Amino acid sequence: MTTFLATPSGWPSILLGRVKAIAADPWDLDAAVRAGAFEGLRAAVRTGATGTIAEIGASGLRGRGGAGYPTGDKWRAAAGVNSDQRYVIANGYGADPATQIDAALLAADPWSVIEGLAIAAFAVGATEAFLAVRGDDPAVVARLEGAVAEAEDAGFLGDDVAGSGHRVTVTVRGLQGSYMLGEETVLIKALEGKRAAPDQRPPYPTERGLFDRPTVVNNVATLAVVPWILINGAAKFAAIGATDAPGTALVQLRGPGGAGIAEVPLGTPLGEITALVGGTGSKGVKAVLVGGPTGGFLPADALATPYTYAALREAGAHIGSGSIVIADDRACIVDLARLLTRFSADQACGKSIPCRIGLRRLSEIGDRAAAGTPRAGDAQLVADLAHDVAASALCDHERTATFALATVLRYFRSELDDHLLRSTCPAGVCTPIAVAGGAASRGASA
Repeated sequence: MTTFLATPSGWPSILLGRVKAIAADPWDLDAAVRAGAFEGLRAAVRTGATGTIAEIGASGLRGRGGAGYPTGDKWRAAAGVNSDQRYVIANGYGADPATQIDAALLAADPWSVIEGLAIAAFAVGATEAFLAVRGDDPAVVARLEGAVAEAEDAGFLGDDVAGSGHRVTVTVRGLQGSYMLGEETVLIKALEGKRAAPDQRPPYPTERGLFDRPTVVNNVATLAVVPWILINGAAKFAAIGATDAPGTALVQLRGPGGAGIAEVPLGTPLGEITALVGGTGSKGVKAVLVGGPTGGFLPADALATPYTYAALREAGAHIGSGSIVIADDRACIVDLARLLTRFSADQACGKSIPCRIGLRRLSEIGDRAAAGTPRAGDAQLVADLAHDVAASALCDHERTATFALATVLRYFRSELDDHLLRSTCPAGVCTPIAVAGGAASRGASA
């Protein structure tokens, strides 16, 4: 079971605000209602669809799935398309295999996601909605289906959502697939039973999405925030976090000092976030991987970087899956970067030639560096390939899959040069190349 980490008393709790109140049984609808569940839905009905979209837009809420697109703009775009049907999809698939944020949120407070999904459907005029999750645990899918049925019996879903006269049916879909299902057009293809590959955009899903109808795709954490905004007001939400990225987000931390999930205000410096798991003890912080498998490695002197979409992108990382991994001086950053690049290459759908071939070539350069068999010009080739793959990207996987090696080139060039020019690994991790300097005592093949 994933641990929710304690945070400073001054930090707000939006996504996890009622977790303690319903901890005895998170699936008990009556207990959740007593704790405030579905008050946001009632507020949306009172406000009306147009007013609800305006309130979400005024709050500054941005997608918590990694891309950070303004939620109000997405809803407004879908609502404005003339169509006989619209859809809303809650993405709870949790594509990063090492990050459990989506699953943990659904397990701790499933009602916040169901409520947010109902509000989104009401606001954009969708009568059908989908909750997409991993299908490898049928018990979880069945439990979510039971929760949806309870919400329908209570009048929060179904033919007359909270007395609004609007009909919304929610279907829970357990899916099997790759890391690419984190991308919205890939998720749509999977729900249609088609090959999970991204679409060229435009048109965007808000114009032509599921079954060629206007579709809103939001991460489950995005939807879970919506009820709080409608209860407490857009201005109160906008005052939390950073100006260009209001509110809070869930992050999953891992490091030698501990692990767990925490709710943090956006804009919080990375150093304050990593301190939640006690740092790395006597070994110090060598690098912080921010954003999951397609994230970037930031050095210790970048821990003042605020946890926002723009600041992280400028630094060479991104919010991505919400994962933050702390590496101490025992880690070889070159080795970690090549493993992540290989993962990204393996997970790529293959639709785009620069991604299909370019990521594989980058992975091979990383393998050569770790094996002590580099070629002349490999460092420049990393820079050129990373630029070309990202510049020709069809989807965000392709845009961000180069971050790992690109940030090694940017921040850990001396360590990369040790591998490429001197066939040494300062951390003593890579084999069969020689071990450098102070790591020699571990043995050349350690």
